[in-house]
Amino acid sequence: MMPHLACWRWPSKRLATETGKDEYSSVEDVAFEVWLAGELAALPGVLGVALGGSRAQGTHRPDSDWDYALYYRGPFDPGCLRAKAWPGQVSKVGGWGDGVMNGGAWLTVEGRRVDVHYRDLDEVEHWCAEAAEGRFNKELLLFYAAGIPTYVVMAELAINRVLAGSLPRPSYPEVLAAEAGLRWHNDALASLSYASSALRGRDNLAVALANSSRGLIEAAHSVLARQKQWVLNEKGIVARAGLAEQAGLLLEAMNIAALRQPSLRSRCTWGASSPSD
Repeated sequence: MMPHLACWRWPSKRLATETGKDEYSSVEDVAFEVWLAGELAALPGVLGVALGGSRAQGTHRPDSDWDYALYYRGPFDPGCLRAKAWPGQVSKVGGWGDGVMNGGAWLTVEGRRVDVHYRDLDEVEHWCAEAAEGRFNKELLLFYAAGIPTYVVMAELAINRVLAGSLPRPSYPEVLAAEAGLRWHNDALASLSYASSALRGRDNLAVALANSSRGLIEAAHSVLARQKQWVLNEKGIVARAGLAEQAGLLLEAMNIAALRQPSLRSRCTWGASSPSD
């Protein structure tokens, strides 16, 4: 059973800033992080707790969300999380699409926005084994324009900070870098080609913009996979891959004429390189 860390008590005071707004001090944040990890680790069936997102990577703002992953094996009852009576929404297992992102909660805990993600260790281990062989699926998920790759669970283990329990920290498999780089590259070309055809054949700006956006994100996935850089979500992915200029062109393309001249597809070469270069 996980050690219960709820004996930690974090300060309830806030520090007033020069702007007059209240912010939690870094000391309070550390205490809150440990306290909440203990509360979550004590839930029945939980074997590990990890902190993810910007707070795990040290790129957060004072008002950034807190992202926690709960690792369990076998049945997990969200009712035990709901019983904490923290304001917010607690989903059933599978409530977020019944895939790798198999549910969780959006909560407010002591004035902080907290996202909790359910992680079934059997599923995590399966998709990590697949990724180690260069295999993965792309799943449709709300807020993901290009879909979420199943190797994201391996990325989380590599990046997130373990707060309770013992979890592996995998490196980026060479075969995954090659296979993912090629697959995302080909998908990007297909999406951008379809965007171009949507304009030529039907003047369908919405379809063209949607597929152009998807193609840019797929291209970014390709670049970062070949560089063996883990990706957790699509936020900031285009800039990370060096495609900010192409994204700017897309933002400017708010009418058909702008999108056609020059065509986004011809400009989105991301260095005119292929995964084999």
